[in-house]
Amino acid sequence: MAKVRITLVKSLIGCKPFQKKTASSLGLSKIGDKIEHDAGPVVEGKVKQISHLVKVENV
Repeated sequence: MAKVRITLVKSLIGCKPFQKKTASSLGLSKIGDKIEHDAGPVVEGKVKQISHLVKVENV
């Protein structure tokens, strides 16, 4: 299965509560945090909700 690396590039301050919860469910809490997940519809949906806050790379 393909993997994606997700990096938090913008602050969560001022974001809506559901966006903060989405970021924490992905394992992101601070700017610069990186995490690898298996690419799938669940992860893609979460990334779409916070796409303005993260950078996504294929691994």
